[in-house]
Amino acid sequence: MSSTCLVTHDGASWLASAGTYPRSTLALWEEQPDAPVVLPCGTAFDVIGVPALFGRRMLDRLWDEGPGSGPVAVFRGRMLLFAAPGSAQRLPSLLEWEEWGAGGGRTGRTDGIPPLTCHGSGDAVTVPPVSSVTAGTSATRWLVAPDTRHPWLPGPEILLWAAVRAARAAVRISISHPADQDAKVYDVSRRR
Repeated sequence: MSSTCLVTHDGASWLASAGTYPRSTLALWEEQPDAPVVLPCGTAFDVIGVPALFGRRMLDRLWDEGPGSGPVAVFRGRMLLFAAPGSAQRLPSLLEWEEWGAGGGRTGRTDGIPPLTCHGSGDAVTVPPVSSVTAGTSATRWLVAPDTRHPWLPGPEILLWAAVRAARAAVRISISHPADQDAKVYDVSRRR
């Protein structure tokens, strides 16, 4: 993931297609490529907002163990994961379903997942500029920039999978018993 991740012309066309006036959005970006734009969610994409550190863990899971991600941006300390339309509506119910035991004294599988902000139909998000001299240092920037007119976008099941994996990675689980303070310890690693 490059520090100067810029949107291609095809990627800008895809982003602009989410708006009511795509040609006006593209014209604005031609005149001011370093201008962020507010775009509606729900038709071309949904956006799932997560705290930056947790989002980084999700991205690591998506790229190391999964199918990869769609476009990803950082805005005001949150990571914005662009997802398939409908994901914002479905993901909260999947998270709730996974937490079946959390209220009954048992721990659910999604414990450790911070609150996710789901932007779907009727919502809008600010997308970073398509090009910027300060793209690598700006608080608003692309981590994975859109580069095609039809980028692959993860659905709610894949995002749930990544969130659960990221939560598990953040927790170190010990399978051994606590050490007995009076026990004698022998180094057996050098036995012949």
